[in-house]
Amino acid sequence: MTVGTPTTPEVQCMASRLEVKSLRDAPGFLIASLALWRQARRSPGALGVTLKAQLSKRTFWTYSAWENKASIYAYAGAEPHKSTVERKRKVMRDATFVFFTAPADELPLPWDEIQRRIAEQRASTPPDPTH
Repeated sequence: MTVGTPTTPEVQCMASRLEVKSLRDAPGFLIASLALWRQARRSPGALGVTLKAQLSKRTFWTYSAWENKASIYAYAGAEPHKSTVERKRKVMRDATFVFFTAPADELPLPWDEIQRRIAEQRASTPPDPTH
């Protein structure tokens, strides 16, 4: 993750773990994820964006740092993110999102820290009965 220059001592971060239902869905999900990664990198307020794909496990991880939450929500509500999320929802088995602040001078956080935060969130969230 290349980190832009933060203007505040703390930044807003978002991390996700996304799992598709089938190995057959993984390549298309990766292509869509790369398009959204490019969009996020160009979005106002983005300081850094990274994507990790584990195709054989059907799992995708994202981690991004932003100037503020408003920047994250603006990106999420903009195209192509908005329509891609709607379109890809049908191939999703599971999704976990974590929002947190981090000291700007500690960016980027290591993947093991990101995965720890996501695991904590997953452990504290009851299973979705619709899956």
